[in-house]
Amino acid sequence: MQLSINHTTRYCYDAPVDYALQQVRLTPPNTAQQDVRDWALSVDGGTIETQYRDHNGTQVHLVSVDPGAQEIAITAAGEVETTDTAGVLGKVYGPAPLWYFLQSTALTEAGPGIRALAGELAEASDMLGALHALSSSIRMAAPYKIGETYAATTAENALMGGSGVCQDHAQIFVAAARVAGVPARYVSGYLMMDDRVDQDASHAWAEAHVEGLGWVGFDASNGISPDDRYVRLAVGLDYRHAAPISGMRLGASNESMIVSLQIQQ
Repeated sequence: MQLSINHTTRYCYDAPVDYALQQVRLTPPNTAQQDVRDWALSVDGGTIETQYRDHNGTQVHLVSVDPGAQEIAITAAGEVETTDTAGVLGKVYGPAPLWYFLQSTALTEAGPGIRALAGELAEASDMLGALHALSSSIRMAAPYKIGETYAATTAENALMGGSGVCQDHAQIFVAAARVAGVPARYVSGYLMMDDRVDQDASHAWAEAHVEGLGWVGFDASNGISPDDRYVRLAVGLDYRHAAPISGMRLGASNESMIVSLQIQQ
């Protein structure tokens, strides 16, 4: 499937900014699931200082805000040819070893709720089937609901709260998989919704490493494995490691953000 993507994130400040630096993870990689035909990152109100590939294989751009600016817009746009592999990325490995993806983080620390979800995984004879069952269990235990969680909500708190969004579902999944000894990671990217061009936001899902298959994706929010409507951008241990944009700024200004995202065939 040929997908055309245009994604602009605009930050507005109520006072001039002395200094701000953003880590931008908005460049899709070439994989067995996607072929990037054309892609460009542009900035209005700031400068791309440098770029590098991190230990997870994610392309990262460092973007500074022009001194004294009160607005910056970061736009990523291009064309990606996608292939439905039933969620299987395969035996693709970077500098980070598999044991790295068994580590918990502040956002994915397992509590009683997540440990209970992970109970059947550790003894599973069919790991792939058990992981699909885990994805379904997460969707039932914490149905998709906007406005109940935020960026700093932990996986355990989202599960105990009984609702969440894609970020929460992905973090619950990776936390439960890791408790059972299955390497797992958080993936950020895009999902083209079938009924619209304008999308509400970028998307997130999880990947687990299954013996014999390699990395396999699970989107608990939608109850499926990623297909040719998905485009991956970044991976990491949790949201903070793979967020499309993250950063810091100096000064007392307040910030607001507007996101515009269009995806179409």
